[in-house]
Amino acid sequence: MSKTSEMQSTIQELRDMAAAINEIADRLFSVFGSGEAEAPAEKPPTLEEVRAILAEKARAGFTSEVRELLGRYGADRLSAADPKHYAAIVKEAEVLGNAG
Repeated sequence: MSKTSEMQSTIQELRDMAAAINEIADRLFSVFGSGEAEAPAEKPPTLEEVRAILAEKARAGFTSEVRELLGRYGADRLSAADPKHYAAIVKEAEVLGNAG
């Protein structure tokens, strides 16, 4: 690698690092910059917690709605759902039967 190519590579790495630092600073500012303390993020629900909520809804007569809900997240059963969707699944499941 020539010295010019090496220098260009180093410069690009520095720019990438600077961009990453700016992104982190922006995120920190959005959380702490307002001067107001915000509640820490909630822990995502576990598979067992989601399963219990969906089982309760199914027992309450919303089996087809539970299946449809899982299908919206690309799963035919809870164990096939991506854990990153658990919180959203729980949020949607909680409103099943609360129409009105």
